[in-house]
Amino acid sequence: MKPIKSCRALVLAGSLMLGSTAGLAGFLRASSPERLVQGTASISSFWDKFKSAVIKGDKAAVAGLSQFPISMPYGMPTVRTKAQLIRRYRDVFNHEGSAAKCFAAAQPQTDPARPKEFSVACKNAAGDEVVIYSFKRVGKTWAFNGLDNINE
Repeated sequence: MKPIKSCRALVLAGSLMLGSTAGLAGFLRASSPERLVQGTASISSFWDKFKSAVIKGDKAAVAGLSQFPISMPYGMPTVRTKAQLIRRYRDVFNHEGSAAKCFAAAQPQTDPARPKEFSVACKNAAGDEVVIYSFKRVGKTWAFNGLDNINE
């Protein structure tokens, strides 16, 4: 008997020994490259909408693409509603720099350990990427849910 060299081989061997392919089919579906590509495409599609709304200054569209409450950096109150986001738009999107300028070139950053989240880093006046906009998966789409300044 040959040694098993991968998780897929182990699952396949277990499924064959148990005579069940339901577990194998579920495993292959969950880890298929197509699902990973769809997740990336989903982020890209959402990001294009969100950054476009910020660049245009479309406060209502940005609020519609957000999940509340929105966490804020130390010393700044949480944004709890769409009305608060519209009222405090400048605090959120001009925090130590212009998000509109940053978003024009910025790209979402993902962490494989956190597949339901991504972030976008923006530079402050000194040129350091310290302003972090965070996003999370909400149902079948994404939403803006936080702002952080790693210097504070």
